[in-house]
Amino acid sequence: KALVDERLKVLGTGVLYLVSDRAQALIQLAEQGLECLSMPDFFHVVHDLIKCYSLALGRHLRHAHQELKAATEALARLQERPHAAQNAPQAEALVATRRAEVTRWEEARSTYRRHLETLSLALHPFRITDSAPQTSAEVASHLQATVEAIDVFAQCHQLPARPAAMAKVRKQLPALAALVDFWWAGVRRDLAHAAISPIWGQWAEEALLPLVYWEHHVAHTRCARRKAKIRQALEAVQVAFGQHALTQCLPPQDLKEWQAWATHRVSTFQRASSAVEGRNGA
Repeated sequence: KALVDERLKVLGTGVLYLVSDRAQALIQLAEQGLECLSMPDFFHVVHDLIKCYSLALGRHLRHAHQELKAATEALARLQERPHAAQNAPQAEALVATRRAEVTRWEEARSTYRRHLETLSLALHPFRITDSAPQTSAEVASHLQATVEAIDVFAQCHQLPARPAAMAKVRKQLPALAALVDFWWAGVRRDLAHAAISPIWGQWAEEALLPLVYWEHHVAHTRCARRKAKIRQALEAVQVAFGQHALTQCLPPQDLKEWQAWATHRVSTFQRASSAVEGRNGA
């Protein structure tokens, strides 16, 4: 502990929390060495979910395509032989059945991806739907509901059970959600220290911070579908921020200082060890 403190003092910095995988040594470093919050790496949690069912879904879809191809080729061969025309209706029915199987597994894959997208969009200090501030309890509830939906999805499609992997994911959800209240506590300490009026604090929490937050995440999200939803949230916040009476009465220099503070605060909300979500490392 003394060595860690000495190194941090030399660097002129401190540690708010540590985002890492669940290696016991890293958890111990956070809780005992740095005496800070230890948070699971969200990238690893999502990756564990992907490993649970993505391969199985891919196999089913690939097999369905192979079966459709075989049925289509068999029908084509029949159609080339006029004397075998009486077998064509049966072959056509088989092609229709195989095509329906392809559609079924394509839809299943899309549903699974939407579940993963919902999970990712839940872990923010603001709701993606209306950019309202949310608590750790609300985030944990959304995360748990989405994981349960994935479990039900897997059972409905008779995918191989992954009880150990799913239990590992569920165990990490409360620690993931804890970051939200931790982040808001830092925001409110700053506002209290600035001794501003409640109306300005409300403006900062409900107008300024979501604007800067979604701007940051639009720039740092690779997935096109999630980026589109975040951009939609950003566009709505941009309108509300620009029309807010307090925004309009701020001198340019004061607004610039508020935005610098918000940018710093947003940078302290780190869900993963990657600088760009969807890529580990960096």
